[in-house]
This record gives sequence, C-alpha cells and structure tokens, in this order.
Amino acid sequence: MKKFFLSTTVLAIIACLLWATPFTAIKIGLKYTTPLQFAGLRFFLSGLIILPFIKDFRVKVKEARKRWRFILWVALLQTTFLYGLFYTGISYVPGALGAMLIGAQPLFAAIMAHIMLRNDKMSWQKIFAILLGLGGVCIISLGRSDFVFSSTIPLGVGILILNNIVGSTGNVIVSRDAKDMPPRILASFSMIIGGAALMLISIPMEHPNWTAIHPGEYYISLGWLAMVSALAITIWFGLLGREGVKVSNLNTWKFIVPIFGACLSWLVLPNENPDIISLTGMFVIACSLFFVNYLNRRTQKQQVRLASVKSR
Repeated sequence: MKKFFLSTTVLAIIACLLWATPFTAIKIGLKYTTPLQFAGLRFFLSGLIILPFIKDFRVKVKEARKRWRFILWVALLQTTFLYGLFYTGISYVPGALGAMLIGAQPLFAAIMAHIMLRNDKMSWQKIFAILLGLGGVCIISLGRSDFVFSSTIPLGVGILILNNIVGSTGNVIVSRDAKDMPPRILASFSMIIGGAALMLISIPMEHPNWTAIHPGEYYISLGWLAMVSALAITIWFGLLGREGVKVSNLNTWKFIVPIFGACLSWLVLPNENPDIISLTGMFVIACSLFFVNYLNRRTQKQQVRLASVKSR
C-alpha cells in the first residue's frame, strides 16, 4: 500500500513539474501564430508522439474502437474545450489573475468529484486544505507586477471559471470510466482528435496563415510543448485510472505548479529573483499538501482497521 501511494505521489509531482515548464514556450509560440492554431498543432503532435510507444498497437486500437464515443468525449473535454477556453480566457486577464484562476482548478475538481462520484466526497478538513493551497497560489500571483484592472476582466474570469469546470469534469469522467482503457491509447487518440478540432475551429475564428515559415525558436517551443503534453497527460490519465486514487486528492498536487514555475523563472530569467511574497505563498502551499497527505494517511489507516475488524 505504501509503495503504491509513493509511486502515485512521485508520478503526480513529475507531471506537475512538466506542466510548470510550458509558459515561456507558449509565449514564444504565440509571437508567430494564433492561439487556437498553436494549441491545435501542439496537441495533435503530442498525440502522434505517443503512437510509437503503444505496444500491440493493432489489438489495442480494435479494443479502443468499441469505445470511440468515450474517446471523443474525452478529446472534446480535455483538449478542444479545455485548451480553447484556456488560450482564449488567458488573453483577457492579467497574468497574475489568470494564474490564480487556473490555480483554483483543484477546488473545482473536488467540487465536481463530490457531485459526480460516490467515493470522493468533500469533508471540512479537505475543503480547508484546498482553500489553504489556493491561498498560497493567490499570494504568489499577487506578488506579480502585472495585476492591473481592465474592462475585459469579467469576460476572462468567466471563461477561465468555465475552463476549470470543463477540466474538472473531464478528470472525473476519466477516473470513473477509463479503468479498462490503456492510458497511452486514451491520451494519444484524444489529443489527436482534440488537436485537429482546435485547428479546424481556428480557421473561421482566427484565419491563420498555414504556409508561413517561422524562426527556429518557434519550432523548438512547439516541439517542447508537444513532448511535455504527451508525457504529462499520459501520466495523469494513468493515475486517474488507478484503483484507490481520488480525483480531489490527486488534483491537489497541481498546487505545486506555480511553485515550480516560479523556481524556473528564478533560474532562467535574469531579472527574476526570490522574494518574501513568493516564498510565503510556497510555504502556505506546502502546508496545504502536508495536510492533504495527513488526511490521506489517516483515511488509509481507518480503512485497514475496518478491513481487519470485518475479517474477524
């Protein structure tokens, strides 16, 4: 049991570390192309990258064809709608506010899991732990200098809240219905379909230029983003499909994404340095994660005691 949860924790941290790296690459890519086109290319390539690593490809494809509706639903929720809303909403709000709204995703995941799953109900302790982590995200975000108000903020806030609801619903559906679906098959096919849909949507909405030749940094950033998504989403789908892993608990690890993001900025960007506000936010997030881990361990011990009593 301990080994299982240790491996789940390690893989969740790896996925979150990967998700903390794309922000600079996204900024580079969006200098040369439109948001939906860039997102569509990114995820379409991610799906293709996974294909060569699928063992017994033909056999698993035949099995997956029986559940094409489920794969299509995941593709729309976890790629097309999720990242279409993300790329659109983030353009209407300051970076600090956007970071706070995206950082609230674990709270929405806990709420949707409470509504849609019988074995993942919220408690007052879990609510406190999630709100504590969200508070840490807010502290880190408010320390940024780009927090200014504009007339587009309400629209952006609404879009990013909808983005959180869509992403959380997708997480619950994968956790509930993908137990017999190989993670690589689900990740690959859903990103290929979802990425293709984003590219099609970009044609009437953005009128992108498909024949332009861009500088090398564009293709490097696109390639990095595609690899990050391929690995991180495959890991995440695999964790959501594990027995005993709860959506609300797993998503609390996403609170460490802004921590990794800030640390990477300090290491890579010359004008970025640690400050008291960011370090305070990181400490608050760490307290939140320790509290969630304590609650998980307490629940495990209670389950073991109940199992031993029943076996007598």
